[in-house]
Amino acid sequence: MDTTLVMNPLVIPNLPYDPIRDFTPITLLTKNMSLIVVRASDGPKSIQELLAKAKANPGKMNMGAGTITSRLGAILFAKTAGIDAQLVPFKGSAEIGQAVLAGTVDFALDSTGTSLPLIQGGQYRALAKYSNRPLPMMPDLPALSVAANLPSIDESSTWIGLSAPAGTPRAIVDKLQREVANIYADPTMMERLERAGITPVSSTPAEFEAFVRSEGERWSKVFKENSHLKLTD
Repeated sequence: MDTTLVMNPLVIPNLPYDPIRDFTPITLLTKNMSLIVVRASDGPKSIQELLAKAKANPGKMNMGAGTITSRLGAILFAKTAGIDAQLVPFKGSAEIGQAVLAGTVDFALDSTGTSLPLIQGGQYRALAKYSNRPLPMMPDLPALSVAANLPSIDESSTWIGLSAPAGTPRAIVDKLQREVANIYADPTMMERLERAGITPVSSTPAEFEAFVRSEGERWSKVFKENSHLKLTD
């Protein structure tokens, strides 16, 4: 839904809907988490080692990312860290995995859900999580902001939310929001989602609307500053 409400308005001219005016926010549902991953066999052992290699080889390292959100996140990381790395856009995690393991890219942003099996299988090495939120299945993985000493780096994550058509009665919106909150109050359900690499996050309608607006403002700035790059397919 980050694509529908935040990224599409940035990359699609004459979008036939308004992400704020045409939808009634209900609640956030999940916030995925991107990981900085490398090939386990010969990739850097830490973010600091990755940055040192990139700075020693300006313009020669490639970074892979799939969604528009991830691509912007990769560009923001490189720019904030002061490294010159080339973005290689992919259509999804399957392509990213092939590129990382083949050495086509030196590092990549990939989602927790798709990275975890490759990490557990010894093919990927995760260097950092692109978030300051806890990651229960990898509690010792450092946040990128800490590992790279980049306190201004916040988060790059895809997310899913629940919205209704504009004008939906408030009673229906509130009922749906309560149902989601009740589901997430079940510890068993939460554990299952987290084991799958999915972070369940509920919110009030007002919190969800504020979140969409803030994401739009944040990524719009990054997109405009890097509009000369190939960010879309």
